[in-house]
Amino acid sequence: MESTISLKVKGKGKGSKGASSSDDKSKYQVVKEWTNWSLRKAKVATHYGFIPLVIFIGMNSDPKPHLFQLLSPV
Repeated sequence: MESTISLKVKGKGKGSKGASSSDDKSKYQVVKEWTNWSLRKAKVATHYGFIPLVIFIGMNSDPKPHLFQLLSPV
């Protein structure tokens, strides 16, 4: 069983529809590239921003904990 999902544009017509098919394909490629680019940037931002966000929220809480208490798993 194939586990990958194919998102290819399939054209049925011939002749004059060939130009619009290539135009649709280029639009599809642009959307796909922008989606991949934005998801990669979001992944990096989440990876490097999560721990500082937890520390920032923890330091602004009412019973102010020490930094060690925020970082320790206990």
